[in-house]
Amino acid sequence: MGKTLEVATDRAFDNRAGVIPREMAKGVFINGALGAQATKTLHLMIDHAAGRMGNDCWHEMHLRDIRKVTGMRNHDLGSLRDMIHEIAATSFSFEVDLSDSRRKEGIGTFLDGGELVYDREDEGNLTVRWHFGIVFRTLALESNHWAILDRQAFYAMTSKYSLALFQQISAMVRMKHVTSCTYEVTDLRQIMGVAPGKVTRWADFNRDALKPALAEISQLTRFEVSARFIKAGRRIEKVVIEWTEKPDLTKVKAEQDRPKVGRKARRDGTAETVALAFPASGSVKGVQPWDKIARNNAPLIDGRHVPDLRVLSDTFRKWCAEKSIPLDAASIEKSFTTWCKSYSAR
Repeated sequence: MGKTLEVATDRAFDNRAGVIPREMAKGVFINGALGAQATKTLHLMIDHAAGRMGNDCWHEMHLRDIRKVTGMRNHDLGSLRDMIHEIAATSFSFEVDLSDSRRKEGIGTFLDGGELVYDREDEGNLTVRWHFGIVFRTLALESNHWAILDRQAFYAMTSKYSLALFQQISAMVRMKHVTSCTYEVTDLRQIMGVAPGKVTRWADFNRDALKPALAEISQLTRFEVSARFIKAGRRIEKVVIEWTEKPDLTKVKAEQDRPKVGRKARRDGTAETVALAFPASGSVKGVQPWDKIARNNAPLIDGRHVPDLRVLSDTFRKWCAEKSIPLDAASIEKSFTTWCKSYSAR
């Protein structure tokens, strides 16, 4: 067993970090990249398997456990069916140096197959089962180099370009004195998962893929990321991605804990400062961002049903009154999010 699986086994119960082979993090997609939700689903599978990711066996996870992950879509049978189809249909490529003169290129799929097992009359009682592909399993077994991903940051990101670039940076952070990497523009496009024939002009790629990815990574992770360009005449030939680790993560953690609603505006500096207040009466059903916070964070009843949002709302207001917390306090969003995670319908 390679060192990567040893590290993954040691960190199997660490909810803060996920471990993947560094070769995977630096690999590329062959027939079109996974979308953001499929990428997160694949990583959730790998996180769940941990040190068993190289095993020739089936893995399984219940829908309730998927829904607990902040930043994941509120999946159901239909959306998970789409995710499994997308992951199983995607091929990837990675390279491993066998010696100073020999190199191996692995080409394959992440999954050999997947299954969705559910009750006909209750699709919420759903178990996802999957079998990793032989190329990925072999990579996991042989890998001696790993990348550690901040799970909260990873699942908080919404762009597939951000996720792919974040993987790349995470793969190199453990390499001493490495704080930048230089890419040919064509290589960077492939690494970030830009589909062939899409955003082909440099100006479009820079505006629609690269800049948003750099901004999202800088907002949600411990890295401050930037890019500088190397020209050949008037043409951009290479891109240097540079990163530094932030000394203070207070703002990062605060942003990760906030709902993603308005995140882009906050990142771009265009958000208006509006004082949020929890509704003084009634249910939060359909009232954003409170409805979404409750559904994403409050434990399901019997693992299936969302709690009564009217009762939940009244209980939270009572709790605030007991704690002398104003419903329009500056941190009311964070207070409600934290409170919902430990809510128990009584």
